[in-house]
Amino acid sequence: MPSLRTIVSSALFLSTLAAAQTISGPTDCLPAGQFTLCQNLWGRNSGVGSQSSTLINAGSGSWSTSYTWANNPNNVKSYANLISNTAKGVQLQNIHSAPTTWNWNYQSQSAGIRADVAYDIWLGTASSGNPASSASSYEIMIWLSGLGGIQPVGSQIVSGINIAGHTWNLWRGPNSNWQVLSFVSASGDIKNFSADLNQFFQYLSANQGVARTQYVQAIQAGTEPFTGTANLVTSSYSVSIQ
Repeated sequence: MPSLRTIVSSALFLSTLAAAQTISGPTDCLPAGQFTLCQNLWGRNSGVGSQSSTLINAGSGSWSTSYTWANNPNNVKSYANLISNTAKGVQLQNIHSAPTTWNWNYQSQSAGIRADVAYDIWLGTASSGNPASSASSYEIMIWLSGLGGIQPVGSQIVSGINIAGHTWNLWRGPNSNWQVLSFVSASGDIKNFSADLNQFFQYLSANQGVARTQYVQAIQAGTEPFTGTANLVTSSYSVSIQ
């Protein structure tokens, strides 16, 4: 006869399976509590492959994405991500803190994979606006991982920046009608990340001319695959603006 612990563990496992939902279309999105999980296969036409993303638990912000992409190794194929429905609409000058945690891991990955794992934060002069749109003034990326020799938009302009207990190299360049500023980890993968995003915003205002009147229009956390096969799992994620 099974023990009570076994019964409870089995029930929790089945509950998690029942809650898990998978999307596979190029523009599919899923409501996920205070977040939305999106496939965002915006660059799929530059390669050959497929991708699906699974919401594991909305309460903990856990999700995964599995993909296989080939061809044009310097082109991003997608940005599967979790976007916050609440951490937005605030001017930089009115942010006291923006705490976030992100715990992730590659459950599997092919040799020679080219991909990043990164925050994508959008700023604009209006209080709201869609990412990568005419409303965007700045795209702020924070690369917690960059594999296979890939590089952000633009060129490296500063090295050895110390923020949130880690060292970063900063890249800058234009993309469409906005400027991209990318903090790239200088010490390899950061799989258990805990920080105040406001430290990054303050650095950019003080050193890169980003006006404190800019609004945070969106905060996303996800992965950009170029080529390769992987299953990336986020075990927990959170972000807020205070």
